[in-house]
Amino acid sequence: MLYMSQEQAEQLMQQMQMLETYFADLSQRENTFLSVFREATAAIESIKSLSKNPESDTLVPIGLGTYVPTKISSESKIILNIGAGVAVEKDFASAINYLEERIKEIEIAIQDTAAKKQDAAQRLEQGKAQVNQLMQAMQQPGQPPQSG
Repeated sequence: MLYMSQEQAEQLMQQMQMLETYFADLSQRENTFLSVFREATAAIESIKSLSKNPESDTLVPIGLGTYVPTKISSESKIILNIGAGVAVEKDFASAINYLEERIKEIEIAIQDTAAKKQDAAQRLEQGKAQVNQLMQAMQQPGQPPQSG
């Protein structure tokens, strides 16, 4: 049987809470990466679609559900936000290459986050098993007092 002192039991519960918080953070981070991945993939598909049509009609949102009709020329440039408030102008092919490189980075981040999540889930399961053993031990009558 597993015996724990009150202090050890409290430490275990604190570790479990920390792991649950960490797991939730990893899940949120994974969702953010997946959202960015979908957005980048959609941007690439949009650029490819634009490059096939010499001229396209579209609507540009200007706020509060208000749009301005406009035309997009396939010879247009794409403005890419590259971070830190900096945007660059690229042609369609260069923009697609840039976005594909970002997608590769996002895929690596998703894999890394998924591996960390799996590790945290395993540690949570181990902690739950310890808690269950502790609860069973505490319910056994006539057992020796808790020791540290």
